[in-house]
Amino acid sequence: MTRKHAIRDPEPSVVISHGADFFGEDHHLLKEVTALAPWVKDSVSYVDRESVAPLVAALERPESRTFPAEDSASVSEQLLKVSRARFIQPRLAALSRALADAAARAAAAGEPWEWRGLKEGA
Repeated sequence: MTRKHAIRDPEPSVVISHGADFFGEDHHLLKEVTALAPWVKDSVSYVDRESVAPLVAALERPESRTFPAEDSASVSEQLLKVSRARFIQPRLAALSRALADAAARAAAAGEPWEWRGLKEGA
């Protein structure tokens, strides 16, 4: 008889500023953030892919980076569009919505939206 262990190894995650928790941060699993990149890339036509290139690069290689407040508003709109896609998985839709909300809070505050690299554990 085998049992599933209650304690699991920590998975790498990305820390996002302007989040919804008490400290104003969100922690998202690295594998989920990278899984969102193709959805963002396919949410626009081939001609308009330049407009989402910085966001796609951030999702494919989540590392320490900062989005200026002016760019956070457009990033928020794009992520909100992705969260409403017809065939997106519910977990990825929720992640896209959480990222969109954080980017919108950063834009509304006029502050840069920061991603702090990888952190072990969620």
